[in-house]
Amino acid sequence: MRLNDLAKGSSVFLGVIVAGYVSTVYVDQRLAPPPKAASESKDPPTPTNSQPPADGGSACIGEGGSWKNWPWPNVPMGSPRCK
Repeated sequence: MRLNDLAKGSSVFLGVIVAGYVSTVYVDQRLAPPPKAASESKDPPTPTNSQPPADGGSACIGEGGSWKNWPWPNVPMGSPRCK
């Protein structure tokens, strides 16, 4: 490898890194949600007013694909069908 080849490869590598950084900044400015106002609460949001099942039931999929025994929006994948 000659010094000329090393310089070309290094410049391409540096160019890719700079382009990635610039595109990240662009995407963050254009697509990121606006920052929250200072007057909004800093408390973490509660998922819902409902509580998990007290009888120890696990999450299951009911008729029509609806979730049962799981009050939060992030449902576990691969849950069994409800009996």
